[in-house]
Amino acid sequence: MTIRIGTSEHDGTFYSQGQALKTIFERSAALSPVAVLESNSASTENANRLHAGEIEFGFMASNWIGRARNGEAPFTQPLDLAMAAPMNAGPLFFIARAQSPIRSFADLRGRRIAVGPRRSGMVQHAHVIFGVLGAGFSDFSAVYLDFAAGAEALAAGEIDAQFQCPIPNKVMSELAERVALRVVSYAPGQLETVLQAVPYYRRTVMRKGAIRGLDADTPQIAVINVLVTHPRVPQATVHEAVAAIVASCGELGRLNPLFSEMKQLFAPLRSQGAAALEFGGVPLHAGALGAYRELGLLR
Repeated sequence: MTIRIGTSEHDGTFYSQGQALKTIFERSAALSPVAVLESNSASTENANRLHAGEIEFGFMASNWIGRARNGEAPFTQPLDLAMAAPMNAGPLFFIARAQSPIRSFADLRGRRIAVGPRRSGMVQHAHVIFGVLGAGFSDFSAVYLDFAAGAEALAAGEIDAQFQCPIPNKVMSELAERVALRVVSYAPGQLETVLQAVPYYRRTVMRKGAIRGLDADTPQIAVINVLVTHPRVPQATVHEAVAAIVASCGELGRLNPLFSEMKQLFAPLRSQGAAALEFGGVPLHAGALGAYRELGLLR
């Protein structure tokens, strides 16, 4: 049986992470061969594919999982999903050209901002962040472009800012080499307001020099991204996949820097139990539970 992993558009972070998982999984006869599938709508499309039985695993941002489980918009029905493993906590951030007057979040009002494809998880994140900070999509001109097209539009001056996915990613790295960029900062207290209001976000710091033009450590919002499966996927398959992920945290970090702090994401299992990874009330798959117990991460 082919293990199908739903990811993102080709230049998205989920796709690059899926390629790293493929390397790890295909060392096991039980998880080989692996097909890494692209997705135009990432989290939402992967949830629907899992429910329809079209993939065995799918990458999702944790903010979508509860909505999928409850059938909240844009989902048209409750979806039956199961948690497998956390993948990374990556910064979500706005960028502008270095010569732009846009320096802080407040400066985004009235601007043309690429926020991602219309039905993407990035658009949902933008709605949440602006909403918590007392603004909305009526306060700027939303431009619905994927990461690669958004980067081209920013380079050409056709938009004023872009909402970017976690680094490192190919699009961001190449854009930063071509165009002088600035990472947009938050005013004092704004990050804390968002973090207190939204349980699936974490505080992170984009380190100086992480991309060209990032001249100082910059606090940002991070979302926990996860690997999701479906209760119908065989217990042995999920067990093998989770065991391979946990055993290969270090190597995954070398294959793709997005995984570099992955080991830390499993630590809450020891103190909080299974609930630590059951985002949005979606339970851990029985195969994942078994793997975490065998590995000593769960009692």
